[in-house]
Amino acid sequence: MFFTHHKPIKAWKFPVEAVLPIVLVTALFIGCTAIGPATIDRDRFDYVTAISESWKRQTLLNLLKTRYLDAPVFMDVSSVINQYALESEIELGVSWNGAQTQSIGGRGTYTDRPTITYTPLMGEKFARSLLKPLPIPPILLLIQGGYPTDDILRICIQSINGIDNNRRSAVGRNADPQFEELLTLFRRVYEADEIAMRSKKTDTGVKMLIIFRPAADGTISENLRRLKKLLGLAPHANEFKVAHGKFALDDTEIAILSRSMIQIMTAFAACIETPESDDVGMHMNEALQAKGLTGKSPRPLILVKNGSSKPGAAFVAVRYRDRWFWIDDQDIYSKYMFNFLMILFSFTERGNAEPFRPVITVPAN
Repeated sequence: MFFTHHKPIKAWKFPVEAVLPIVLVTALFIGCTAIGPATIDRDRFDYVTAISESWKRQTLLNLLKTRYLDAPVFMDVSSVINQYALESEIELGVSWNGAQTQSIGGRGTYTDRPTITYTPLMGEKFARSLLKPLPIPPILLLIQGGYPTDDILRICIQSINGIDNNRRSAVGRNADPQFEELLTLFRRVYEADEIAMRSKKTDTGVKMLIIFRPAADGTISENLRRLKKLLGLAPHANEFKVAHGKFALDDTEIAILSRSMIQIMTAFAACIETPESDDVGMHMNEALQAKGLTGKSPRPLILVKNGSSKPGAAFVAVRYRDRWFWIDDQDIYSKYMFNFLMILFSFTERGNAEPFRPVITVPAN
């Protein structure tokens, strides 16, 4: 009888302290393989905040440059592309040569490559964006959108049927005496819901119409009659064509000459008070007074404070000519008007329209 003896095979057991790091490292790298979705919430809001703040500071800086007769410079952020890469590698090793040996190794690389494209506004694009008058339809749409009528007309309009707003330029002049009355009458009639704006398609394009509704109230009816007379309109007509220009061709047309963005910026900049110790600012004030621009708006469009140190709480602040200039965060009217100025920039033409934009696919892991 033969007996066969089998030697039991001894199972190799890793100590707990060796197995635990392996599990943790493996779970860590597996969990980080898809980083794309997690970056959307973080990056979108971070970039929106950064671009918004820099846009506000750039706008205020250019207002100050305009105030000091310096050349404004605009730098648009045309694209933001963020590329992420995650590379991981895990090494495990077990060997025995008379002695028990275990080894574990890991390596990971995380790369964040933001690519931000800046486009300076110059040449033809500068002329289209800043020197070209604003289109009339968006201005009228702002009125319909609930913005104060007199503020819209005072900021965006240079003249209506030959009645001039003030000019803050090399050839400056005060507004015609009838201009403030025109703004007041237009606001009162519009708030009484007696004015409507309408676009109408024709063979030559889209035409804007301003329609007056006969008022039942005696006071509003008198305001409407006075407004028509001031503009030289036909007293019994209620529908009037809107044309871009200074003078109307007949009494059934309302000619509106809009301002360019550089004219609007000049109007805002004129409200900025220069420091008392600033000789350059004082000389510019004297130069404006020499042109006869002594009349001031009933209410400044914007209030910009200045000081030698950075403000603690400001809606927007920028350093210029060794001084800090800012808009107080509690100045609701100035914040409102500053935001309105930034909205107007969206009406300007920033470049040629492209018939096709390529789709850019960016790897995120």
